[in-house]
Amino acid sequence: MRRVAALYDVHGNLPALKAVLADVAREPIDAIVSGGDVVWGPFQAECLALLQSAGALFVAGNCEREVLSKADRRSRWCREQLEPSARKILAAWPATIELEVDGVGRVVFCHATPRSDDEILTRRTPDVDVASACGGADADLVVCGHTHVQYDRRVTGCPRLVNVGSVGMPYQGETGAFWALIGRDVQLRRTEYDVEAALSAFASSGFPSALESFGESLRGTASAESATAYFESQRCGA
Repeated sequence: MRRVAALYDVHGNLPALKAVLADVAREPIDAIVSGGDVVWGPFQAECLALLQSAGALFVAGNCEREVLSKADRRSRWCREQLEPSARKILAAWPATIELEVDGVGRVVFCHATPRSDDEILTRRTPDVDVASACGGADADLVVCGHTHVQYDRRVTGCPRLVNVGSVGMPYQGETGAFWALIGRDVQLRRTEYDVEAALSAFASSGFPSALESFGESLRGTASAESATAYFESQRCGA
């Protein structure tokens, strides 16, 4: 396999997903991997259908689990928007996918880490903790998401670790949809789209507190630095 597009953390953001898939269609791609958290957002059923029509391979994220278990108010709303057939599809997704990519080697795609769908690793997580989470993976590259901030790390004792960022709810300090193209190396990508039009659609979608949930992220006011600090505090139990 020569080139793989990694699309993570869509969170029901249909305008962002459409824009990214338009970019992907302009590339010579052998596979699309959706790395979890397609759901928990305003247009999740439409995003699922679009990724299926694109022939994507799917990895489960923590939000698939939380939506299916109705973990909170927003998760319950999300579950109610999904047909039983869609819920069955989500429940069947694996925790990891492995692909051989020319020039890179064996690539493990997971949502957060190879051993957990909600373990936190950031660009600032100590090397020893990264090695503990990923060192057991039989891979040359581990591709993850979950914390919605792109990074590319090399830590002694474990595979190269790349977070591809988030298509639908990025914390990058700028607007756009974030993803990665994996070929002979890793290219961290950003795709522009009409954020204000997306937020207007979100506001009328019925998703609870849509603008509160997505506004800072989509407008680029949530920085990578502040998000990383927040996730590190959560990881350390602060």
